[in-house]
Amino acid sequence: MLATTREKLEMVSTATLATALFKRGLKNQFIQGVEPLANGKPTMVGEAITLRYIPAREDLNPITVFQDPKHPQRVAIETCPKGAVLVIDSRKNSRAASAGSILASRLMVRGAAGIVTDGGFRDSAEIAKLDMPSYHHRASAPTNLTLHQAMDINVPIGCGDVAVFPGDVVVGDDDGVMVIPAHMADEIAEEAINMTLYEDFVTERVLAGHTIVGLYPLTKEENREAFELWKKQQGGTNKEK
Repeated sequence: MLATTREKLEMVSTATLATALFKRGLKNQFIQGVEPLANGKPTMVGEAITLRYIPAREDLNPITVFQDPKHPQRVAIETCPKGAVLVIDSRKNSRAASAGSILASRLMVRGAAGIVTDGGFRDSAEIAKLDMPSYHHRASAPTNLTLHQAMDINVPIGCGDVAVFPGDVVVGDDDGVMVIPAHMADEIAEEAINMTLYEDFVTERVLAGHTIVGLYPLTKEENREAFELWKKQQGGTNKEK
């Protein structure tokens, strides 16, 4: 992902991204059933590294499996690239934790951009305090071994009913998490930054008492002219916005 693309995505909302993707026929890119552990953090942007869980089988998941340095969950934590988002397929099952605060802390220290699961995290209050954004369905105290067996790293997964491929661009804000196909990231970021600029103009006009008719969506030439003037008054380009 280009640095400029990351910068643009950090300035836009998941709602705006959802609309930009919808225009291209992609209707199912918002991870369902997850929310931030803490609101108000900077927008999460990073390329996906994936971890897939399957249902645990008791004879294969004693607590001693964590002693193996090649355990997939541990390997995912220790190999997640700087700036990436670890996305975990927990089959929408939050009856056991997908990870806890120590693993999340390790991810943060290694420079990950965030962590997402369609299951739950244990030690959720501690994870919420980390500088790194995190998303889950709900808190869950039991260790992942009771229900989840870590199987694969960096394979296509499903997370909250969304297909996530390694390298897809993951964006999270207070609304939730969007997944952008990797090959679309640059153009989606550019469109979203322009949409955001126009939406800022619209919001200002609406708060000043203007009707949305002909303004949102833009269908009246007088509003187009007003927008161009407004952009000049703001200092010119959307990059400066």
